[in-house]
Amino acid sequence: MVKTIGEVAAELGIAAHVLRHWEDVGALTVRREENGYRVYDDRAVEQARTVLKLRRVGLSLPEATAAMAPKKSAAQAIVRAKIAELEGEVIQRQEAIAFLQHTADCRHRYLDECPDCSTFVREA
Repeated sequence: MVKTIGEVAAELGIAAHVLRHWEDVGALTVRREENGYRVYDDRAVEQARTVLKLRRVGLSLPEATAAMAPKKSAAQAIVRAKIAELEGEVIQRQEAIAFLQHTADCRHRYLDECPDCSTFVREA
């Protein structure tokens, strides 16, 4: 079964111009009819779903495109790099939570009077 760009956009909850952009940058391959209209077969819809999911988990469009590369090792390298980046962000968020939790619970009136706060501040 084939779908129009509007149908696919509505199904995925995105604007049609997003699908056009994905096609323009090579993240999506869509067949065209003789009149030039895009025709989304099941494969193209699944490819669009994959791009959307990759974008939603944090990959940039170039990263998502590369993660869908036919060569598995190239795709895995992109995904592994994103995992490492996200793990670093998790650590930074955990450190931020620990610092903020301490400051919220700190018994000192001013943070610069607290030795623990000073330790947090001196850490990179």
